[in-house]
Amino acid sequence: MRPDAEDLGGGVWSVPVPIPGNPLAYTLVYVLESPRGPVLVDAGWEHEDAWDALTAGLAAFGLDVADVLGVVVTHHHPDHAGLAGRVREASGAWIAMHRADAEIVRAFRAMVEQDSERTWMADSLRRAGADDADLADHPRRRHIDPPAQPDRELEDGDLVDLPGRRLRAIWTPGHSPGHLCLHLEDAGRVFTGDHVLPRITPHIGLYPYDRPDTDPLGDFLASLGRVGELPADEVLPAHQFRFHDLAARTRAIAAHHEARLAELAALLTAEPRTLWHLTSGLAWRESWPAMSPQSRQMAAAEAAAHLRVLERRGHARRVPGETLSFTAT
Repeated sequence: MRPDAEDLGGGVWSVPVPIPGNPLAYTLVYVLESPRGPVLVDAGWEHEDAWDALTAGLAAFGLDVADVLGVVVTHHHPDHAGLAGRVREASGAWIAMHRADAEIVRAFRAMVEQDSERTWMADSLRRAGADDADLADHPRRRHIDPPAQPDRELEDGDLVDLPGRRLRAIWTPGHSPGHLCLHLEDAGRVFTGDHVLPRITPHIGLYPYDRPDTDPLGDFLASLGRVGELPADEVLPAHQFRFHDLAARTRAIAAHHEARLAELAALLTAEPRTLWHLTSGLAWRESWPAMSPQSRQMAAAEAAAHLRVLERRGHARRVPGETLSFTAT
């Protein structure tokens, strides 16, 4: 059940915006008061029901979407950035996100224009050792339009344009390369996007599965420790509910990933195992045979991210060749 919009005090409001057909149910869009108009932290999914919820939530506090000064997007995923473009059309608001995610938006938009997204993913699945059924199903994946290109690009430590207040961007890569947490320094509040959630852990995946120049889980663990040191009286995530003790939650998430790394390392042997084979051997909420093809693709990305950490720690070795395979070291 989606909660009501809520006045959190101190010039901060919460507006739950639905994500149709998604088990997360809603994104918590936060509205921050300023003398020049409200600034949104995230905007929600691009859908008519989401737009109605966002505009009605603003109206409940005497605000109009036409008065929005800006939207700072924690990361480029559609349940966060989807409505940002529509807000800009209605108000002239700026859209800001971290430079790394702005680059992804540009690349995604170019891929959609060239109709190359599906080919790219199919090639990645083939190299991972996916079976014929998963490869055959791939073309039927739901298409998602790319988010609006931002007007402003933020770097780590930048202050967001929030007149009269201090909202600082904290770069927290992992869930996306440019994920941002936002520290409202004048109020002791931290908006954590998907980086730190109270009961679940965010998806940390490597795309393509064999991309050599990035370590998303390593980046996530490092930025997780950094966020855990922020002075925070209250933590405001993008999903579920607000909570306290940011440091304890970051430690719990890090421990979860260490356990997952140990589970994956135990599957490695002297004989090469494909990424797909290793992924199918891990414990998931659903059994591997019952998982949808899209869920399997995301699971393989998570396994690939964990294997990258094991490689860098010297516990796994990629076997040279066309297929993405690994052995124990």
